[in-house]
Amino acid sequence: MERLQIRALRAEDAGEISRIQSAITQTPSEIDFKKVFDDQVKGSGSASFVAELEGRVVGYMISYVLSGGFGIEKSAWIAMLGVEPQLMGRGIGKRLAQEIFRVYKEKGIRNVYTSVRWDSTDLLSFFKTLDFDRSDFINLRKVLE
Repeated sequence: MERLQIRALRAEDAGEISRIQSAITQTPSEIDFKKVFDDQVKGSGSASFVAELEGRVVGYMISYVLSGGFGIEKSAWIAMLGVEPQLMGRGIGKRLAQEIFRVYKEKGIRNVYTSVRWDSTDLLSFFKTLDFDRSDFINLRKVLE
């Protein structure tokens, strides 16, 4: 993976990110990644990156900054990530996360959060390898009908 390049996410990456998401879920992606870029990434002070291998996008990690709320200091949140299924387990996600951590550390942000479904053991294991642990938050949900 020494040829792997990490670079900032760009709007034109939306199609490749959608392709990776569809490969992971094995269903067409319903996420408008161009809108995600426009709403959360562009000009927000966030750190979002793609991994390229031989000029092709093979992974992504999208995060954003949250400036306070419910007693939390300015923090970062990893909202989405994906790696081409056939390349999982080769350190691509870790390299993306390390770049995000580097950027936020330079910005003085100390806490990075994410939410993972309790039954997503692969994602839980991945974040554990990055030294994530349970936080002081409990995710709450209300279903609107």
